[in-house]
Amino acid sequence: GIMAKDDPAAIARSLKHSAEASHRRKSSPFRSAMSMLNFYINRAGKQLPARQRHHLEAAKDELRALFGRPRRRKPRRQRH
Repeated sequence: GIMAKDDPAAIARSLKHSAEASHRRKSSPFRSAMSMLNFYINRAGKQLPARQRHHLEAAKDELRALFGRPRRRKPRRQRH
C-alpha cells in the first residue's frame, strides 16, 4: 500500500528502507529502489490515475535526494 500514499517523501523513504534492508538485490540500493518505483509505474500503465502518477514521479526526485544523487532536469516540451 505504500505506492498509494499521497506523500512522495514517505514513498521514497519506504523504498529506500526496503532496498537497504534487502539481501536479495544485485545492484546498489538506489538502483533497486528506483527499479521498484519504475516497475510499479510501468506495470500500472494507463490504469494509473494522473494524480497518483504525479506523486510517484515526485517520489523519484525525493529518492534521488535521499541517496544524494542529482535531480533530473525536466525535459523540454517538444513543439509540433
